[in-house]
Order: sequence, then structure tokens, then C-alpha cells
Amino acid sequence: MKITTIPAVYRNVNRWGEILTVLSKYGLAGWLSRFDLDFAKGWLRTRDGEALARMSSETRIRMALMELGPTFIKLGQILSTRPDLVGVELASELTHLQADVKADRPEQVRRLVEAELGEPIEVLFAEFDDQPLASASIAQVHRARLHSGEEVVVKVQHVGIEKTVTVDLEILSGLAQFAEMHPDLVNYRPRATVAEFQRTLRREIDFGREERNMQQFASDFAGDESVHIPRVYPELSTSRVLTMERLNGVKLADAELVVGREFDLKEIAQRGADLYLKMIFDHGFYHADPHPGNILLLDGNTIGLLDFGMVGRLDEGLREEIENMLLAIVDREAGQLTAIITRIGETPSDLDLPGLSNDVTEFVSYHGNVPLSEFELGKALGEMTEIIRRYRIMLPAQIALLLKSLIMLDGTARLADPSFSLIDALRPHRRRLLRQRLSPARRLKKMRRIAGELEQLAEVLPRRLIDLLGQMQSGKFDVHLDHRGLEPSVNRLVLGMLASAIFLGSALMLSMKAWPSVTLFEAQISLSGSTGVLLSAGLGLRLLRAINKSGHLDRRG
Repeated sequence: MKITTIPAVYRNVNRWGEILTVLSKYGLAGWLSRFDLDFAKGWLRTRDGEALARMSSETRIRMALMELGPTFIKLGQILSTRPDLVGVELASELTHLQADVKADRPEQVRRLVEAELGEPIEVLFAEFDDQPLASASIAQVHRARLHSGEEVVVKVQHVGIEKTVTVDLEILSGLAQFAEMHPDLVNYRPRATVAEFQRTLRREIDFGREERNMQQFASDFAGDESVHIPRVYPELSTSRVLTMERLNGVKLADAELVVGREFDLKEIAQRGADLYLKMIFDHGFYHADPHPGNILLLDGNTIGLLDFGMVGRLDEGLREEIENMLLAIVDREAGQLTAIITRIGETPSDLDLPGLSNDVTEFVSYHGNVPLSEFELGKALGEMTEIIRRYRIMLPAQIALLLKSLIMLDGTARLADPSFSLIDALRPHRRRLLRQRLSPARRLKKMRRIAGELEQLAEVLPRRLIDLLGQMQSGKFDVHLDHRGLEPSVNRLVLGMLASAIFLGSALMLSMKAWPSVTLFEAQISLSGSTGVLLSAGLGLRLLRAINKSGHLDRRG
């Protein structure tokens, strides 16, 4: 941990204590689970009395995040979108994270709404229900009615949530620095992951962003009767309060209610898939949390979307790469799929490219022989993500989020219609994508972009070359080398030299019987010399252990 983080630790010492206590409890439970000691596995329990040591490691992580509170619950929910980082099993477990947060008192909610909107509740709304419809990690939702008669819901941030998030984000930054020092955790890129989480969470607690997201979706799908985006009321919304239209329908997650209504679930599954594919490939702006609780079924088989806090954006370059990746999976082209993965991902310096190519070929061969009626694109994408993680390839956050959204979309559509195939839904889009890619307008747009980049290069290159030649002529030209992995070797070399120097000096003191000395077996022995010899022996053993552990003692190359 950097010394600059010490004041943050001191400021938040109580919260640090709570977090470390919870992590210690679940860590100890994980240690006990490795031993066949039934009597010991019941020592540590959840608040509901379940034995922690009898749970899977993924379940224990989810339980620990729930116990740590709203910020860590949101961390888990965001990590569930990164199976390339945490693995498919853990990401799947984290999708079950639900925040059962105690609602704020009615007077607190009214005070916050009035402070944000600048008028008494009675002036703002004809009716305002103090009993919340739901209370999640960041906010709670209340039913209300405007003076003009429209029914609305009001999303209100929990009192003090910004302070709680700020404190927890500081602590997470400190924990990430500790985690970077642990060899087993460094592959998860803790600091980069926490930095990405901080950006995502700060955007999510700003309801102004969610309001703009809803307005953009409403604009993108204006006139489309297959989908309904709730209307927002900007005059009754701020960064901490969001007022939107209340949709009267049935959530897809409420299976019993869905069955009791006259919905054409096959048509709804197809409409939902077409809707999301249009968001992704036409608009490059999509709803990134398509789980059944956020899908509302309205009269006329219309789909209502809820919760626009998590959205994904794709620029044209990334959109083309995603198109290429999905087309390669559909067409079973292993070589192209391998090339795309290594091109868009951040690969490690020691990437096993032949192994990756073999695994991708096996993946494509297996799914290529599955009958189309049984082909599950969500499952295939999950397996591909696991391959990417196994070879420590880091995908851009936008692509990882999109892959997770497609996996979730496939599962949600199959909940409505078990016979649904996302690969079938992709086929019409595949033909349209190919037509768009070959269209003169698309080619002209791409040529304009390339021409602009070449023009910028032509403007910058001569100036850079002149600067470079000037530095070389004046003797100020420097070459900076990045020695990757050299630090451990240098440290071992210094340690070896230090051990040798201490041994030689100590041996000299022993031969000269330097003070202080003692008589042992009628021989005078220097205490300082003996201590130095023991110290040098300890350093030597430490050095041999480090070399042996790394496996580079006598291996060539």
C-alpha cells in the first residue's frame, strides 16, 4: 500500500475493521472447507445459520459481498458482467446478488425530494405513497400521481449513500493495492478492475445519466409499437431523484402471472431479440441488463423496459469487431475467431498462441456439430469467454459487457420461449450486416475516416521527424527501455552479493577472534562473526528457496 493511502485508512478505520472482519470470516471458512473435519465446518455461519464452510467458494464470495453492503453488492453485480475476468461460474453466481436494503423513513424521503425539487411534496404530486414499492442498494422507488392525473414512480436515492460509496471506494482502492501483491490475485488486475468499477458506480448514482439514457432510447425507438420506454419528467428529476412513467404490466420474472395472461410468448421472445440486436448493431447503444426482472410484458405483446442505469455503448470500430466475432461463430471459422480474439484483447507477453488456436478450433468443431435446433448461443459465448480467461486475455470492458448481455438475453428469451434460438434471430441480421458492410454509403464513410486519419498523420509526421532529428543532432535523444520481469533477477543478484559479503566479513572476524568473543570447547569464538555467518547462511537459504520456487535454477532459455 502506498504511504499516501494511510490518511484514508485512518479516516475510515471503523469501516476498515468491519470489512476486514467479514473478509477474515469468509476466508477462514474457505480454509476450513479444504479439510475433512465435519465438526469444524459448523463453526462459522451466516446470519441465517447456514454453515459457510459447506458452501462453494463462489457462494461464499457472493455472501461476503452481500454482508459488506450496497457498494460491494454493486461491485459484485458489475463483476457479473466480466466473466472473462472472474470466470463464468463466479460471474453466474454473482448475477443472483440481490440487495435487500432497509428503506429510509418516510420523513427522510420527503425531506430529500423536497430539497432536490425545491417545493413541498403536496405541490409536486397529487399523491405520494410513503410505502416504497422496492428498496435496492442505491435507491428506493415510490408510487405517485401527478396533478394532471398521470401515474408515475419516483426513484429516490438512499440518504447518505454518496458518503457510504465514497468511503467504500477509498477502501476498495486500498484493498486493490494489497491484492496486487498477491500472486494468486494479480491476474484479476485488481487496481484496474476497481478503477473501472469506480467509474461505473459514480455514473450509476447520478440519476441525470439514467434520465438521458431513457430519453435517448425513447428517441431511437420513437414510433416502434413493439417496445415501450417509460417517459421521464425532467422538471421532476435531478441527480438524486428520478420521476418516470409507471408501466402497468407483468414482469417476465413472475412466471405464474405471465401464464395467467394471454401473451404470445414466442412473439415476445422474437421481438425482444430483434429489439436488442437492433440496439447493438444499428444504434451502438443498448440496455445492458436484460434479466427477466427488467422486462415488463404489456398489452398487445408490447415489451416495456425498466432500469436504464447500466447501458453499453459501442463505437463503429468495436461494433465491426463484434459483428466479425458473431459471424465467425455462426459460420464456424476457427482461424478468423482466433485472430479476432487476439486483435481486440490485451494478450499476455507469454501467450500460448498454438494452444489458444487449438482450443478455439475444438470449440468451433464441437458447436458446429450441434443441430441448429439445439444450438445455444449463450452457452457457446460462455464457453468462449472461459477460453479467453484461461489464456489471460483481457477484453475491453465494452466487449465483455456486450458478451455478458448477449448471454443474459439468450437466457431471458428462452425463459419466455424454451424453443427460442438466438442464432436463428441473428441470421436475418447477419444478411443485413453483410449488405450494410458492402454498401457504398458504409464504404464511403469508412474511406472518409481513413482519409481523415491519413491527413492527420501527414500533418503530424513531418514535425515529429524534424523534432527527432533535432534531438539526435543535439545529443538529447534518449532511448527508454522497459525491463519486464528483470526486477526479481536484480533483487536476487543483490541478495546473493550481500550474503557473500556478509559471509566473507564474518569469516574474517572469526579468524581474528573479533570482540565480543566467548570461549567454547576451549576455543575462543567471535560472537559478531558467528552471528554474521548465521545471517549469511539464512540469506543464502532464502535465495535458494526463491530460485527453486521460480523453477529457473538450471533451465535453459
